[in-house]
Amino acid sequence: MATPLDLKTLEAAATWYVQLNDGAPDEARTLAWQSWLHASPQHAAAWARVEALQQQWSRMPQRAALSGLGAAQQQRRDVLKILGMLMAVGAGSWLAVEQVPYRSMLASQRTGAGERRSLQLDDGTRLEMNVDTALDIQFDAHQRLITLYQGEIFVQTAKDPAQRPFSVSTRDGNVRALGTQFSVRQWGDHSQVGVLQAAVEVLPHSSHAQPLKLEANQQVSFDHNAIGRPRPLPQGSTAWVQGMLSVDDWRLGDFITQLNRYRPGVLRCAPEVKNLSISGAFRIDDTDTVLQNLGKSLPVKVTYLTRYWVNVEAL
Repeated sequence: MATPLDLKTLEAAATWYVQLNDGAPDEARTLAWQSWLHASPQHAAAWARVEALQQQWSRMPQRAALSGLGAAQQQRRDVLKILGMLMAVGAGSWLAVEQVPYRSMLASQRTGAGERRSLQLDDGTRLEMNVDTALDIQFDAHQRLITLYQGEIFVQTAKDPAQRPFSVSTRDGNVRALGTQFSVRQWGDHSQVGVLQAAVEVLPHSSHAQPLKLEANQQVSFDHNAIGRPRPLPQGSTAWVQGMLSVDDWRLGDFITQLNRYRPGVLRCAPEVKNLSISGAFRIDDTDTVLQNLGKSLPVKVTYLTRYWVNVEAL
């Protein structure tokens, strides 16, 4: 019997297969795939299942060498095909498209690793998408709704002549804008919202309580059932919108994890230096310069195995 594998791991294996067979060799992509493959026995098992399917199924998608939006749509369709076969062969069942991983893959707006995007919505609202973000936009006669499946956004709402409510829905709950600037992030097990101007109302999907009104300069985390205690919004929490990563007394390991979101390939921090403290504002569009300057303020060195495989180590 095949080793049970979770949906997220199977999805990742299917996505890697499609990306590695899109007709465009890419060193950074190959290195990132190798890093993913060797990171966990589950990853290796999922990839072995993909390779077995490649030999057994003639309808395995091989290439999606299209362009622009067509390529993205074709890639998502190919991933779904492979994932369907993986589930059929490995788990004996097919999961509905409405489940979150599928909805994320089929989202109308997506950013990849290291990619940010600015959108001007039909009502004049400004929407900023951080790296690795997926969402859908639904405007109709009654509402203005952003459904955030993964990642992080910053919203500056515009006044609507029709006075339709503006909301962001995550897998955990709903954030309703009250004429405001705010950010929303979907983490693995919770959502987080921060308010820069005016206020929002936050309500988990399963809560029967009154919505929490979150004021300017506050942030809060919530899951499907409950809302945490509001906390002060850290200065620079949305610095990524201006292309900056602003940190105040962070662990170097946490800083490197965040910096890795904004560059291709693999960026690792050695255990012996991960607890060093770092503060400052850093340009996320020029991560090589950030890495070059680390040694000027901390007792570390940066070693490049390749341009896309970088280690931060002790001197």
